[in-house]
Amino acid sequence: MTAKEKPKIALPKGWTGNVRSAVLHVIGLAQYATVYTRSWAANSPNERMRLKAENDRLEAEVALLEEEIRIKDARLLCLDPRKRPQYPPTERMAILELRAARSWSRRRTAVSFHLTAATITSWMRRLDESGPDALVQLPEPVNKFPDFVRYSVQRLKSLCPSMGQVKIAGVLARAGLHLGSTTVGRIVNEQPPAAPPVSEIPETDERHVTAKRPNHVWNVDLTTVPISGCFWTPWSPFTLPQCWPFCWWVAVVLDHYSRRVMGFAVFSNLPSSEDIQMFLDRTIRISGASPKHLISDKGGQFWCDGFKDWCDRLTIKPRFGAVGKHGSIAVLERFIGTMKREGTRRWLIPMCRTTFRNELKLFIDWYNEHRPHSALDGCTPYEVYHSLAPANRQPRCEPRPRWPRKSRCAKPQTLVAGKPGDEFTLKIDFVEGRKHLPTVTLKHAA
Repeated sequence: MTAKEKPKIALPKGWTGNVRSAVLHVIGLAQYATVYTRSWAANSPNERMRLKAENDRLEAEVALLEEEIRIKDARLLCLDPRKRPQYPPTERMAILELRAARSWSRRRTAVSFHLTAATITSWMRRLDESGPDALVQLPEPVNKFPDFVRYSVQRLKSLCPSMGQVKIAGVLARAGLHLGSTTVGRIVNEQPPAAPPVSEIPETDERHVTAKRPNHVWNVDLTTVPISGCFWTPWSPFTLPQCWPFCWWVAVVLDHYSRRVMGFAVFSNLPSSEDIQMFLDRTIRISGASPKHLISDKGGQFWCDGFKDWCDRLTIKPRFGAVGKHGSIAVLERFIGTMKREGTRRWLIPMCRTTFRNELKLFIDWYNEHRPHSALDGCTPYEVYHSLAPANRQPRCEPRPRWPRKSRCAKPQTLVAGKPGDEFTLKIDFVEGRKHLPTVTLKHAA
């Protein structure tokens, strides 16, 4: 072999595929090791070590989000600039609002949204144009509602994207502005996915139990909340262990009549039947009430002699859903889906048990006291449980100046406070600064 000749290395057949698989395995193993290292640091007695671990986790999350945005931008950049879809007038206003919030220059704004600096300059010059042909526009009114109603709904949707049209209508009704859910749907220009109808009580040969009052029927169930995103790995058995530091186990008990969450508990591993019994004892002691019926699935924690004996001691009648039936404990399953969709998936799940419990408690308190429930006609679980006057049945605002007082409005139908045509401002607060826990109020404009 001469000095100019390159050495020939015999590579295995299909080596490129092996290399690609190896890359995924390396990334998966690195993530596995990183989670374990952060879990050790998150529980370190050294405060600086805990802060360093949390800072490292946040930096990693930012880097992954930037990579996700880069991949999506790469797809858009494949199109010729002249063939790319144009931003509608309302999105142009949103871009300028983001530019003001981030203090970006024209060039930085143009680079972020694949535009030219001249385009941003043109938008700024024509910012105050009015009329339907304006280059930059705020959301326009729907039907007879004025501008500020449509803009308020749009801002509420952008700040609380987890809310659907029914939930937005319920929240605004509690604040005093009654809009139909279809009206809200037209305003936000979205059609939320229609949830398939499910039976809240399992269809079995046994007699159905109907909740007639608070603390008559309780539901209890377990779920996992992943800490590091999900459980998938590129190697067999293609899943991470379902225990800390990869996930938390959460037990929830809910009052069927009012949909109020009575209590919850957080576990590092799959809890035993004794753990569940202690959790239920604590919930009964704190709430000062016990149910007549307790519905659960046939998990090992419930379908055992120890749990049945515990129910006998407290004169509670245990009832069990059918195996493999999604609707066996549908009310509690729906709450768990809401908790994950509107709660845990909106923030990084902490590795510290105390921090996670505090965040979960904030969400459950907000769910009980501030979130309207569609099955309760827009009332909150707290109002139904304590038999309070619903906020959405208080006198409402009427922004349409020529609206007849005796005409029917969106449900629930209530009287008009003040006079038709009153303007208001929308005020959105957040519980403890959590953006996924909004509270909405209306104030009459001066």
